[in-house]
Amino acid sequence: MNATSMATLWVFVSLLIFLGLLMKMGVPKMLTGALDSRAERIRKDLDDARKLREEAQALLAEYQKKRKEAEAEAGDIVAHARRDAAAIVEDARTKSAETIKRRTAMAELKIAQAERDAVAEVRSAAVDIAIEAARRILAEKAGGAAAADLFKESIVAVKSRLN
Repeated sequence: MNATSMATLWVFVSLLIFLGLLMKMGVPKMLTGALDSRAERIRKDLDDARKLREEAQALLAEYQKKRKEAEAEAGDIVAHARRDAAAIVEDARTKSAETIKRRTAMAELKIAQAERDAVAEVRSAAVDIAIEAARRILAEKAGGAAAADLFKESIVAVKSRLN
């Protein structure tokens, strides 16, 4: 054996002794335990991350559902408001038409009353003119008591015919 092989042999033996000491002291168990605990910690972190992701997805789905419900409710509110506005407009049209009809009827009644009043005034004026004309004619043709009797009779006759 030469010196190089001897040195290699001693290094090999030293390595075996070192590895034996490490085994005796439980270093592989410590390394395995450390690696296992690290793997367990990583597994736990992954499980926590998975749970957080699932919770986040559940919250996202819930908020999307609430958003859709809110949009649907807003749409219903808008549709209801449009229906109410249309009903209010229709009600206003109906009430306006009724008001116009009432006012037209009132105006027609006032016009008819004014016509009746005008006819009554014309008749009254005609009666007054006729009475005055009759009085003058009788005063010219008849004298005294006969004229007064004829005048009274003509007034009674005119009044009875006009009423």
